[in-house]
Amino acid sequence: MFRNQFGKLSRVSTHLQRNPIALCASSRTAEMSTNVAPAPAAATIDEFRTNVTNPAEHSALQVAKFYTIAAEQKKQIFTGGGLPKQYEQQIKTFTEACLMVRSPGLELLQYIKNADLTKPTVRYVLYGDNGVGKTLTMAHALHYGALNDFLLVHVPWAPNWMKRPKESSNSASQEGFIDLPFDAAAWLVHFKNQNAQLLQKLQLKTSKEYVWSKRESTPAGASLVELVEHGVARIKYASETTAALISELKLLATNGQCKIMVAIDGFNAFFHPITRIFSDNKQRVSPDRITLTQPFLDITSYDWTNGVCILSVDKIAMTEGYMDSHMPRYLLGKEGFEHLDPFVPIQVGNYTDKEFQSCINYYLDRHWISKTQPGFENQLKFMSNMNPYTLMQLVRGL
Repeated sequence: MFRNQFGKLSRVSTHLQRNPIALCASSRTAEMSTNVAPAPAAATIDEFRTNVTNPAEHSALQVAKFYTIAAEQKKQIFTGGGLPKQYEQQIKTFTEACLMVRSPGLELLQYIKNADLTKPTVRYVLYGDNGVGKTLTMAHALHYGALNDFLLVHVPWAPNWMKRPKESSNSASQEGFIDLPFDAAAWLVHFKNQNAQLLQKLQLKTSKEYVWSKRESTPAGASLVELVEHGVARIKYASETTAALISELKLLATNGQCKIMVAIDGFNAFFHPITRIFSDNKQRVSPDRITLTQPFLDITSYDWTNGVCILSVDKIAMTEGYMDSHMPRYLLGKEGFEHLDPFVPIQVGNYTDKEFQSCINYYLDRHWISKTQPGFENQLKFMSNMNPYTLMQLVRGL
Protein backbone atom coordinates (compact mmCIF):
# COMPACT_ATOMS: atom_id res chain seq x y z
CA MET A 1 0.00 0.00 0.00
CA PHE A 2 2.83 2.39 0.91
CA ARG A 3 4.48 1.65 -2.44
CA ASN A 4 1.26 2.48 -4.32
CA GLN A 5 0.96 5.92 -2.56
CA PHE A 6 4.64 6.69 -3.17
CA GLY A 7 4.19 5.80 -6.85
CA LYS A 8 1.25 8.22 -7.17
CA LEU A 9 3.24 11.06 -5.58
CA SER A 10 6.19 10.49 -7.92
CA ARG A 11 3.89 10.54 -10.95
CA VAL A 12 2.35 13.87 -9.79
CA SER A 13 5.77 15.48 -9.30
CA THR A 14 6.93 14.23 -12.72
CA HIS A 15 3.79 15.71 -14.29
CA LEU A 16 4.42 19.14 -12.71
CA GLN A 17 8.05 19.14 -13.86
CA ARG A 18 7.05 18.38 -17.43
CA ASN A 19 4.19 20.94 -17.37
CA PRO A 20 5.49 24.33 -16.12
CA ILE A 21 2.09 25.95 -16.67
CA ALA A 22 0.50 23.57 -14.20
CA LEU A 23 3.35 24.21 -11.75
CA CYS A 24 2.85 27.98 -12.01
CA ALA A 25 -0.90 27.67 -11.54
CA SER A 26 -0.47 25.48 -8.48
CA SER A 27 1.96 27.96 -6.89
CA ARG A 28 -0.48 30.83 -7.52
CA THR A 29 -3.26 28.79 -5.91
CA ALA A 30 -1.03 28.23 -2.87
CA GLU A 31 -0.29 31.95 -2.62
CA MET A 32 -3.97 32.84 -2.82
CA SER A 33 -4.81 30.29 -0.13
CA THR A 34 -2.29 31.85 2.30
CA ASN A 35 -3.29 35.49 1.63
CA VAL A 36 -6.95 35.51 2.63
CA ALA A 37 -6.44 37.41 5.90
CA PRO A 38 -6.75 41.10 4.86
CA ALA A 39 -10.57 40.99 4.72
CA PRO A 40 -11.18 41.25 8.50
CA ALA A 41 -8.71 44.18 8.77
CA ALA A 42 -11.22 46.46 7.03
CA ALA A 43 -13.84 45.56 9.62
CA THR A 44 -11.73 46.85 12.52
CA ILE A 45 -10.97 50.27 11.02
CA ASP A 46 -13.28 51.97 13.58
CA GLU A 47 -12.14 49.97 16.60
CA PHE A 48 -11.60 53.28 18.46
CA ARG A 49 -15.34 54.11 18.24
CA THR A 50 -18.42 52.64 19.86
CA ASN A 51 -22.05 52.82 18.77
CA VAL A 52 -23.22 52.80 22.41
CA THR A 53 -24.14 56.46 22.89
CA ASN A 54 -26.04 56.15 26.19
CA PRO A 55 -23.62 56.52 29.14
CA ALA A 56 -25.87 54.28 31.25
CA GLU A 57 -24.92 51.38 28.96
CA HIS A 58 -21.18 51.98 29.01
CA SER A 59 -19.05 49.21 30.48
CA ALA A 60 -15.48 47.90 30.36
CA LEU A 61 -16.14 46.88 26.74
CA GLN A 62 -16.23 50.53 25.70
CA VAL A 63 -13.10 51.67 27.59
CA ALA A 64 -10.76 53.74 25.40
CA LYS A 65 -13.44 54.13 22.73
CA PHE A 66 -15.08 57.35 21.55
CA TYR A 67 -18.84 57.75 21.62
CA THR A 68 -20.82 60.54 19.95
CA ILE A 69 -23.06 62.98 21.81
CA ALA A 70 -26.07 63.99 19.72
CA ALA A 71 -26.00 67.62 18.60
CA GLU A 72 -29.25 68.53 20.41
CA GLN A 73 -28.02 66.94 23.66
CA LYS A 74 -24.69 68.73 23.43
CA LYS A 75 -26.52 72.02 22.88
CA GLN A 76 -28.81 71.40 25.85
CA ILE A 77 -26.11 70.40 28.34
CA PHE A 78 -23.01 72.36 27.33
CA THR A 79 -24.20 75.63 25.74
CA GLY A 80 -23.41 77.49 28.96
CA GLY A 81 -20.05 75.77 29.44
CA GLY A 82 -18.73 72.47 30.71
CA LEU A 83 -16.22 71.59 27.99
CA PRO A 84 -12.66 72.99 27.72
CA LYS A 85 -12.38 75.85 25.26
CA GLN A 86 -9.92 74.07 22.98
CA TYR A 87 -12.05 70.93 23.02
CA GLU A 88 -15.01 73.03 21.87
CA GLN A 89 -12.90 74.31 18.96
CA GLN A 90 -11.97 70.74 18.11
CA ILE A 91 -15.65 69.75 18.11
CA LYS A 92 -16.42 72.52 15.61
CA THR A 93 -13.52 71.45 13.40
CA PHE A 94 -14.46 67.75 13.45
CA THR A 95 -18.20 68.56 13.14
CA GLU A 96 -19.02 66.03 15.86
CA ALA A 97 -18.95 65.93 19.66
CA CYS A 98 -17.11 62.81 20.77
CA LEU A 99 -16.03 61.80 24.28
CA MET A 100 -13.72 58.95 25.17
CA VAL A 101 -15.05 56.41 27.65
CA ARG A 102 -12.37 56.20 30.36
CA SER A 103 -12.02 54.14 33.53
CA PRO A 104 -12.47 57.05 36.02
CA GLY A 105 -15.72 58.01 34.27
CA LEU A 106 -16.98 54.42 34.42
CA GLU A 107 -16.02 54.19 38.10
CA LEU A 108 -17.97 57.37 38.83
CA LEU A 109 -21.05 56.20 36.90
CA GLN A 110 -20.95 52.84 38.67
CA TYR A 111 -20.99 54.58 42.05
CA ILE A 112 -23.92 56.76 41.00
CA LYS A 113 -25.93 53.81 39.66
CA ASN A 114 -25.44 51.86 42.89
CA ALA A 115 -26.04 54.82 45.22
CA ASP A 116 -28.97 54.71 47.64
CA LEU A 117 -30.59 58.11 47.01
CA THR A 118 -32.69 57.84 50.17
CA LYS A 119 -29.51 58.27 52.21
CA PRO A 120 -27.60 61.59 52.68
CA THR A 121 -25.99 62.87 49.52
CA VAL A 122 -22.62 61.35 48.63
CA ARG A 123 -19.86 63.69 47.42
CA TYR A 124 -17.47 62.43 44.70
CA VAL A 125 -14.25 64.40 44.27
CA LEU A 126 -12.33 64.19 40.98
CA TYR A 127 -8.65 65.01 41.34
CA GLY A 128 -5.49 64.73 39.26
CA ASP A 129 -2.72 66.72 37.64
CA ASN A 130 -3.33 69.46 35.07
CA GLY A 131 -4.78 68.36 31.75
CA VAL A 132 -5.65 64.75 32.63
CA GLY A 133 -9.37 65.08 31.78
CA LYS A 134 -11.25 65.89 35.00
CA THR A 135 -13.63 68.26 33.18
CA LEU A 136 -14.40 65.70 30.45
CA THR A 137 -14.95 62.99 33.08
CA MET A 138 -17.49 65.34 34.67
CA ALA A 139 -19.03 65.96 31.22
CA HIS A 140 -19.50 62.19 30.81
CA ALA A 141 -21.40 62.11 34.13
CA LEU A 142 -23.47 65.17 33.18
CA HIS A 143 -24.54 63.46 29.98
CA TYR A 144 -25.62 60.46 32.05
CA GLY A 145 -27.56 62.70 34.45
CA ALA A 146 -29.36 64.58 31.66
CA LEU A 147 -30.53 61.31 30.08
CA ASN A 148 -31.67 59.82 33.41
CA ASP A 149 -33.94 62.60 34.70
CA PHE A 150 -31.53 64.29 37.09
CA LEU A 151 -31.98 68.03 37.53
CA LEU A 152 -28.53 69.44 36.81
CA VAL A 153 -27.01 72.05 39.14
CA HIS A 154 -23.86 72.64 37.15
CA VAL A 155 -21.15 75.27 37.65
CA PRO A 156 -18.86 74.96 34.60
CA TRP A 157 -15.85 76.70 36.21
CA ALA A 158 -16.22 78.23 39.68
CA PRO A 159 -12.87 80.11 39.59
CA ASN A 160 -14.30 82.46 36.94
CA TRP A 161 -16.47 83.99 39.66
CA MET A 162 -13.48 84.57 41.92
CA LYS A 163 -10.93 85.66 39.30
CA ARG A 164 -12.82 87.17 36.34
CA PRO A 165 -16.32 88.29 37.37
CA LYS A 166 -18.33 90.18 34.76
CA GLU A 167 -19.32 92.80 37.35
CA SER A 168 -19.41 93.15 41.11
CA SER A 169 -21.53 95.31 43.40
CA ASN A 170 -22.35 95.64 47.08
CA SER A 171 -25.12 93.35 48.20
CA ALA A 172 -28.35 95.10 49.07
CA SER A 173 -29.58 92.30 51.34
CA GLN A 174 -26.35 91.32 53.15
CA GLU A 175 -24.17 94.09 54.48
CA GLY A 176 -20.47 93.64 53.78
CA PHE A 177 -21.06 91.08 51.02
CA ILE A 178 -20.41 91.36 47.27
CA ASP A 179 -22.95 90.43 44.58
CA LEU A 180 -21.98 89.14 41.14
CA PRO A 181 -25.27 89.95 39.39
CA PHE A 182 -24.33 89.22 35.78
CA ASP A 183 -22.58 85.96 36.66
CA ALA A 184 -25.58 84.88 38.75
CA ALA A 185 -27.99 85.71 35.91
CA ALA A 186 -25.80 83.80 33.42
CA TRP A 187 -25.85 80.78 35.73
CA LEU A 188 -29.66 80.93 36.01
CA VAL A 189 -29.91 80.94 32.19
CA HIS A 190 -27.55 77.93 32.11
CA PHE A 191 -29.69 76.10 34.69
CA LYS A 192 -32.87 76.82 32.73
CA ASN A 193 -31.38 75.64 29.41
CA GLN A 194 -30.08 72.40 30.88
CA ASN A 195 -33.32 71.51 32.67
CA ALA A 196 -36.07 73.13 30.58
CA GLN A 197 -37.73 69.87 29.49
CA LEU A 198 -37.53 68.24 32.91
CA LEU A 199 -38.83 71.35 34.71
CA GLN A 200 -41.82 71.42 32.40
CA LYS A 201 -42.45 67.74 33.05
CA LEU A 202 -42.09 67.87 36.86
CA GLN A 203 -43.93 71.19 37.42
CA LEU A 204 -42.04 71.94 40.65
CA LYS A 205 -43.40 74.72 42.90
CA THR A 206 -41.89 77.06 45.48
CA SER A 207 -42.62 76.35 49.15
CA LYS A 208 -42.87 79.94 50.36
CA GLU A 209 -43.14 83.56 49.23
CA TYR A 210 -39.98 85.46 48.32
CA VAL A 211 -40.11 89.24 48.73
CA TRP A 212 -37.52 91.10 46.64
CA SER A 213 -38.70 94.66 47.23
CA LYS A 214 -41.81 96.56 48.28
CA ARG A 215 -43.35 95.99 44.86
CA GLU A 216 -41.79 92.72 43.72
CA SER A 217 -42.27 89.24 45.11
CA THR A 218 -42.61 85.62 44.03
CA PRO A 219 -45.64 83.96 45.70
CA ALA A 220 -45.64 80.54 47.33
CA GLY A 221 -46.72 77.90 44.81
CA ALA A 222 -45.07 79.66 41.87
CA SER A 223 -43.20 77.39 39.47
CA LEU A 224 -39.42 77.18 39.63
CA VAL A 225 -39.33 78.45 36.05
CA GLU A 226 -41.02 81.69 37.21
CA LEU A 227 -38.44 82.02 39.98
CA VAL A 228 -35.57 81.58 37.52
CA GLU A 229 -37.07 83.99 34.99
CA HIS A 230 -37.43 86.63 37.67
CA GLY A 231 -33.71 86.41 38.44
CA VAL A 232 -32.83 86.68 34.76
CA ALA A 233 -35.18 89.61 34.11
CA ARG A 234 -34.22 91.48 37.30
CA ILE A 235 -30.45 91.06 37.34
CA LYS A 236 -30.22 93.13 40.51
CA TYR A 237 -31.81 90.21 42.37
CA ALA A 238 -30.05 87.40 40.47
CA SER A 239 -27.78 86.41 43.38
CA GLU A 240 -30.68 86.28 45.84
CA THR A 241 -32.74 84.31 43.31
CA THR A 242 -29.93 81.78 42.94
CA ALA A 243 -29.84 81.27 46.71
CA ALA A 244 -33.63 80.85 46.80
CA LEU A 245 -33.58 78.39 43.90
CA ILE A 246 -30.95 76.18 45.47
CA SER A 247 -32.78 76.20 48.81
CA GLU A 248 -35.98 75.11 47.05
CA LEU A 249 -34.18 72.38 45.09
CA LYS A 250 -32.76 70.85 48.28
CA LEU A 251 -36.22 70.82 49.86
CA LEU A 252 -37.90 69.34 46.78
CA ALA A 253 -35.28 66.60 46.44
CA THR A 254 -35.51 65.66 50.12
CA ASN A 255 -39.29 65.41 49.71
CA GLY A 256 -38.78 62.99 46.82
CA GLN A 257 -40.20 65.25 44.11
CA CYS A 258 -37.00 65.25 42.02
CA LYS A 259 -33.44 63.98 42.02
CA ILE A 260 -30.49 66.30 41.59
CA MET A 261 -26.98 66.01 40.20
CA VAL A 262 -24.67 68.75 41.46
CA ALA A 263 -21.52 69.20 39.35
CA ILE A 264 -19.01 71.94 40.19
CA ASP A 265 -15.71 72.20 38.35
CA GLY A 266 -12.89 73.88 40.28
CA PHE A 267 -14.76 73.56 43.58
CA ASN A 268 -11.66 74.40 45.63
CA ALA A 269 -11.91 78.03 44.42
CA PHE A 270 -14.59 78.51 47.12
CA PHE A 271 -11.89 77.92 49.76
CA HIS A 272 -9.07 79.99 48.31
CA PRO A 273 -7.79 82.55 50.84
CA ILE A 274 -8.51 85.54 48.57
CA THR A 275 -10.24 86.49 45.33
CA ARG A 276 -9.44 89.12 42.70
CA ILE A 277 -12.54 91.10 43.66
CA PHE A 278 -12.05 94.36 45.51
CA SER A 279 -14.32 95.93 48.09
CA ASP A 280 -15.06 99.65 48.37
CA ASN A 281 -11.95 100.19 50.47
CA LYS A 282 -9.80 98.57 47.74
CA GLN A 283 -9.18 95.41 49.76
CA ARG A 284 -9.42 91.97 48.19
CA VAL A 285 -12.35 90.02 49.60
CA SER A 286 -12.34 86.35 50.52
CA PRO A 287 -14.69 83.87 48.77
CA ASP A 288 -16.95 83.64 51.83
CA ARG A 289 -17.87 87.32 51.31
CA ILE A 290 -19.28 86.58 47.84
CA THR A 291 -23.04 85.98 47.98
CA LEU A 292 -22.86 83.16 45.39
CA THR A 293 -20.52 81.09 47.57
CA GLN A 294 -22.85 80.09 50.39
CA PRO A 295 -25.68 78.58 48.26
CA PHE A 296 -23.25 76.23 46.52
CA LEU A 297 -21.62 75.27 49.82
CA ASP A 298 -25.10 74.52 51.15
CA ILE A 299 -25.98 72.19 48.28
CA THR A 300 -22.68 70.31 48.62
CA SER A 301 -23.32 69.51 52.29
CA TYR A 302 -24.83 66.17 53.35
CA ASP A 303 -28.03 67.48 54.99
CA TRP A 304 -30.33 66.51 52.11
CA THR A 305 -31.21 63.38 50.13
CA ASN A 306 -32.10 62.23 46.61
CA GLY A 307 -29.01 63.66 44.96
CA VAL A 308 -25.34 63.22 44.09
CA CYS A 309 -22.51 65.76 44.14
CA ILE A 310 -19.63 65.57 41.64
CA LEU A 311 -16.87 68.04 42.43
CA SER A 312 -13.44 68.56 40.93
CA VAL A 313 -10.41 70.12 42.60
CA ASP A 314 -7.82 71.68 40.33
CA LYS A 315 -4.49 73.46 40.70
CA ILE A 316 -5.54 75.97 38.02
CA ALA A 317 -8.41 77.04 40.28
CA MET A 318 -5.84 78.47 42.68
CA THR A 319 -3.38 81.34 42.27
CA GLU A 320 0.40 81.51 42.46
CA GLY A 321 1.79 80.10 45.66
CA TYR A 322 -1.05 77.60 46.10
CA MET A 323 -0.26 75.13 43.29
CA ASP A 324 2.29 72.78 44.84
CA SER A 325 0.10 69.65 44.81
CA HIS A 326 -2.98 68.28 43.08
CA MET A 327 -4.17 66.28 46.11
CA PRO A 328 -7.62 67.18 47.55
CA ARG A 329 -6.35 67.80 51.10
CA TYR A 330 -3.90 70.43 49.87
CA LEU A 331 -6.21 72.15 47.37
CA LEU A 332 -9.27 72.26 49.65
CA GLY A 333 -7.39 73.33 52.74
CA LYS A 334 -8.52 72.42 56.23
CA GLU A 335 -11.91 74.16 55.97
CA GLY A 336 -12.80 72.75 52.56
CA PHE A 337 -11.67 69.24 53.45
CA GLU A 338 -13.77 69.25 56.63
CA HIS A 339 -16.76 70.58 54.66
CA LEU A 340 -16.66 67.58 52.27
CA ASP A 341 -15.43 64.87 54.64
CA PRO A 342 -16.40 62.07 54.16
CA PHE A 343 -16.22 61.95 50.36
CA VAL A 344 -15.30 59.45 47.64
CA PRO A 345 -12.04 60.42 45.85
CA ILE A 346 -11.67 59.45 42.19
CA GLN A 347 -8.26 59.95 40.62
CA VAL A 348 -8.07 60.87 36.94
CA GLY A 349 -4.69 60.11 35.36
CA ASN A 350 -2.91 60.32 32.02
CA TYR A 351 -3.88 58.12 29.08
CA THR A 352 -3.14 54.42 29.20
CA ASP A 353 -1.40 52.92 26.14
CA LYS A 354 -4.75 51.77 24.80
CA GLU A 355 -6.37 55.20 25.30
CA PHE A 356 -3.40 56.96 23.73
CA GLN A 357 -3.52 54.76 20.63
CA SER A 358 -7.27 55.21 20.38
CA CYS A 359 -6.85 59.01 20.48
CA ILE A 360 -4.19 58.87 17.74
CA ASN A 361 -6.48 56.70 15.61
CA TYR A 362 -9.29 59.22 16.09
CA TYR A 363 -7.06 62.10 14.94
CA LEU A 364 -5.98 60.06 11.92
CA ASP A 365 -9.60 59.24 11.09
CA ARG A 366 -10.52 62.94 11.24
CA HIS A 367 -7.45 63.74 9.06
CA TRP A 368 -6.23 65.99 11.88
CA ILE A 369 -2.94 64.14 11.61
CA SER A 370 -2.22 63.60 7.93
CA LYS A 371 1.48 63.57 7.06
CA THR A 372 3.10 60.95 9.25
CA GLN A 373 6.42 59.18 9.40
CA PRO A 374 7.12 55.75 10.86
CA GLY A 375 7.30 55.94 14.65
CA PHE A 376 5.46 59.27 14.95
CA GLU A 377 3.22 57.78 17.69
CA ASN A 378 6.25 57.06 19.85
CA GLN A 379 7.47 60.63 19.40
CA LEU A 380 4.09 62.04 20.45
CA LYS A 381 3.94 59.61 23.37
CA PHE A 382 7.34 60.77 24.58
CA MET A 383 6.67 64.49 24.09
CA SER A 384 3.22 64.45 25.70
CA ASN A 385 3.93 61.88 28.42
CA MET A 386 0.46 60.62 27.41
CA ASN A 387 -1.16 63.68 29.02
CA PRO A 388 -4.46 64.33 27.15
CA TYR A 389 -4.22 68.14 27.10
CA THR A 390 -0.53 68.16 26.14
CA LEU A 391 -1.25 65.76 23.29
CA MET A 392 -4.09 67.99 22.09
CA GLN A 393 -1.72 70.96 22.18
CA LEU A 394 0.99 69.13 20.21
CA VAL A 395 -1.34 68.23 17.34
CA ARG A 396 -3.39 71.45 17.30
CA GLY A 397 -3.72 73.60 14.20
CA LEU A 398 -1.34 76.45 13.59
